[in-house]
Amino acid sequence: NILVNKALVCKIADFGLARIIEDNEYTAREGAKFPIKWTAPEAINYGSFTIKSDVWSFGVLLTEIISYGRTPYPGMTNPEVIRSLEKGYRMQRLDSCPTELYEIMMECWKNKPEDRPTFDYLQSVLEDFYTATESQYQQQP
Repeated sequence: NILVNKALVCKIADFGLARIIEDNEYTAREGAKFPIKWTAPEAINYGSFTIKSDVWSFGVLLTEIISYGRTPYPGMTNPEVIRSLEKGYRMQRLDSCPTELYEIMMECWKNKPEDRPTFDYLQSVLEDFYTATESQYQQQP
């Protein structure tokens, strides 16, 4: 869950699936359930969770933020999402989403985990993005 206050500050609020990962990878136990629409393909298919699968999920989180909480992949069932991702489908850019931000999301959704950015890189790029666009988002009196 993401909490958003009036100043548009976002805070992650649900750590129900959080795990301590000691060797850079967490393998889900057989029969484990997880939220398909937020989960990277390698985690869906092999139960393999890494920091790079978290990057994928972060890209999905960005769509939730830009859409004010809309569920990802609207109108699609979990099996449809899985089949679509296997064919290379990615969510389309919303009209309300700046092209530059969508490009960041697409980087997060690269098929190969090793091709996805690091969180350090994402933090740097998003800080620059915020600085470049903050005047557009100042609250009006």
